[in-house]
Amino acid sequence: MTSPISIQELKKRVFNGSVAATVFGQVESITEKQTRDQKPYFELVIRDLVGSLTIRVWNDHPAFGFCSENGAGATVCIEGEFWSGSSYGIEVRNWQIRNLTAEEKAVLFEGPEELRRRQERDYAEILSAIGSIADPRLRRLGELFLTEFGDRFRRAAGARTVHHARRGGLIEHVAQMLRTADAIAGTYPALNRDLLLAGVLFHDAGKMWENSFPKESLQMPYDLFGELLGHISIGAEFVNRLWLKLRLEKEYESWKDLTPESELVRLHLLHLVIAHHGEKEFGSPVEPKTPEAWALHLVDNLDAKLEIIFAAYRTAPRLTPQILDRVRPLHSNPVVPLPKFDGTVQKRSQDPESRR
Repeated sequence: MTSPISIQELKKRVFNGSVAATVFGQVESITEKQTRDQKPYFELVIRDLVGSLTIRVWNDHPAFGFCSENGAGATVCIEGEFWSGSSYGIEVRNWQIRNLTAEEKAVLFEGPEELRRRQERDYAEILSAIGSIADPRLRRLGELFLTEFGDRFRRAAGARTVHHARRGGLIEHVAQMLRTADAIAGTYPALNRDLLLAGVLFHDAGKMWENSFPKESLQMPYDLFGELLGHISIGAEFVNRLWLKLRLEKEYESWKDLTPESELVRLHLLHLVIAHHGEKEFGSPVEPKTPEAWALHLVDNLDAKLEIIFAAYRTAPRLTPQILDRVRPLHSNPVVPLPKFDGTVQKRSQDPESRR
């Protein structure tokens, strides 16, 4: 067996022609359908951490029986020759399917090496950023969060479909926001850096329930708690619960004479959490009323929008070589960005027509 590649990498390679490859994935759905001739076939959808793949399994293929016996949640290995079909997307021929071993399942849930390294780096940066907070109350609150809920935090997505919609996506989102917030706090020294960084850490904490993945699944289930309350309400409750634990620690009594006083710190952090969507129309119970709340909202929106447009360059259909089809919630068709200047001198064409 060749080393497995991610579904995202597979989609890149097939545009250059057919490719023999091995793919690990978890079955998202197996749907029995019928051809125009009333012959049964299965539509098999598998997913890994970075993409999904749909394969049609005809009734005369050896894998037809496998699909009859398995369902959503099964972890599988598919080996074959993949190529870019016509209107059906990626096709595969001369292929076979089997269940993953325990070791292979671990590889699947860890994700591609590049993604795994990035998320490990991001989590380390989150730990470092929280450790750099000068206010001992906000720093300790962040430490309590990461100590008690770190594993769940690392499994959550940034959203269900729009941005960072993958296992571990919330880690990537928060880490990038912390880098941006730290830079902004350095540019605008009147901002309360400690509060802003704590707000970044906690602003989407409710997504640990609203957009959480189980330990051994790449499928994001719907959660009744998350569905009924939403991540903003859950996030505010989460801050209050952790603050109650903070008050029970020995150090809390020694902070009673600190300025600003602890209750005011808690209220301002709560405001950042509940105002981070910016407008009531978009789910915020209140709109931003402090510089830190405005900064958090704008940093959050910036990271989400850039993630969406960068992802569009990888996956969105192209209307022309330079113009992509619109990807919601962006308001217009993305255009290929100007390459960075690198000092390279481009050779001019010798064709006289090209100089007109």
